[in-house]
Amino acid sequence: MTAPTPPAPPPVRPFTVSIPQSEIDDVKQRLARTRWPDPETVGDWSQGVRVENAKSLVHYWERGYDWRRLESELNRHPQFLTEIDGLDIHFIQVRSKNPHAMPLILTHGWPGSNLDFLKLIGPLTDPVSYGGDAADSFDVVLPSLPGFGFSQKPTQAGWTVSRIADAWAELMKRLGYAKWAAQGGDWGAVVTTALGAMQPAGLLGIHLNTQYAFPARIPDTLTPEQRDAIDALALYTGELGGSNHLQGTKPQTVGFALADSPAGQAAWIYEKFQSKTDNRGLAEDALAVDDMLDAISLYWFTNSAASSGRIYWENRTLTFAGPKVTLPVAVTVFPKDIPRVPRSWIEDTYSNLIHYAEADKGGHFAALEQPETFVSEIRTGLRTLRS
Repeated sequence: MTAPTPPAPPPVRPFTVSIPQSEIDDVKQRLARTRWPDPETVGDWSQGVRVENAKSLVHYWERGYDWRRLESELNRHPQFLTEIDGLDIHFIQVRSKNPHAMPLILTHGWPGSNLDFLKLIGPLTDPVSYGGDAADSFDVVLPSLPGFGFSQKPTQAGWTVSRIADAWAELMKRLGYAKWAAQGGDWGAVVTTALGAMQPAGLLGIHLNTQYAFPARIPDTLTPEQRDAIDALALYTGELGGSNHLQGTKPQTVGFALADSPAGQAAWIYEKFQSKTDNRGLAEDALAVDDMLDAISLYWFTNSAASSGRIYWENRTLTFAGPKVTLPVAVTVFPKDIPRVPRSWIEDTYSNLIHYAEADKGGHFAALEQPETFVSEIRTGLRTLRS
């Protein structure tokens, strides 16, 4: 008797972005009909997005922004879908011409997407063309989190970060990578940290630009740096935590509020860019308007306000005290990230810290804000894993 042939893994299928023109026309018509709220009663952003700033962003989205530009840029890169754990996962995969390139999976957060990493693809896969060393070449894999972008939306609960981490390990195995590294910030850092704690076969180490390294119990005696971190965490979970709280408790209600209003979707994401970038008062100081509208448009055209927000609901019991990681960890701290974790707690949580650096500029959305620094830190931070 012969043993039954094991089922073949689901195929990796090519994917092309193509938003119907009718949907582009529709969003412009909706934007033109926006019913604006009354102006805020304060002279700052403490009540949320200011009406005058929102109007400027929305008017440009309606009259000047070009989605087809982004669509063309995306379609210049190889994109794929593959079914993992019952869900189609969308990802970009760009292989370096260097046969010794290190495979690297980069994971975005909210309100980000794999668009966050588009400016990194060239420098990471072809460092020589960008003034770097061929020895620092990477193959890059840029997945969209479940329920984000062009990945399929879960129809049942249960897509926690540990399940996503399992899916990413399967994705890298399916792509034929025997040894690889991982990078992440925001929710991408939660997933990447989960990978580091799991230590799946082939994972050499990780790089984090968001660190979940607060102690499970806050010490009674704190250094000034540690006290600043506690104060920043209180700010993040309090005054700046409105969207996180709503998405962690009522993501479906958020979805109802935003699914029918592109102006509402724009304001929801714009406020997060304003509050967590290294800016002088406006998000536009740190991010190009087109970059912000690329992110906003992707959420709108994929109708993913509810499905993306559910990552907060699925993982609502998690805290900033992440798991201990013994795998090699490289860390880059950006000065305007909130909360900013002190080095002492980072060293306590990541016992095999192979790289630590503090950047001169940049906030929570570092890949978009400071792409050159971000690339340099990935190259430097993961270089020792190549040996």
